[in-house]
Amino acid sequence: QFRFVESGGGLVQPGGSLRLSCAAPGSTAKYYALAWFRQVPGKAREGSLCISSGGDSTTYADSVKGRFTASRDNDKNTVFLQMNSLKPEDTAIYYCGADRYKACRTLDYRAYDSWGQGTQVTVSS
Repeated sequence: QFRFVESGGGLVQPGGSLRLSCAAPGSTAKYYALAWFRQVPGKAREGSLCISSGGDSTTYADSVKGRFTASRDNDKNTVFLQMNSLKPEDTAIYYCGADRYKACRTLDYRAYDSWGQGTQVTVSS
């Protein structure tokens, strides 16, 4: 339903930080819960966190809890992913997706759509 554009990926050393952005200009994405996912070759897309439409509630996967946070700028239909204390196992292509509800229901990628092209994050020394 939306055309997302992810950006901000790159190469970072273990323990470093990155901030990803996902934008859907001119859309109505601000009315829906948005989530960040990641995927490595040969594995299913894994949900990292979801932020509600108002930005007042976030659901985290155990693998990123305490290290990743999300925020959103609804005026710009953009969601951000702040990644701290990065580990090599965080290496993946990161995508954002939109649910069809305001609140976060699940981190199962099958409940989401509107995938962008993704942005590569590589954590390596």
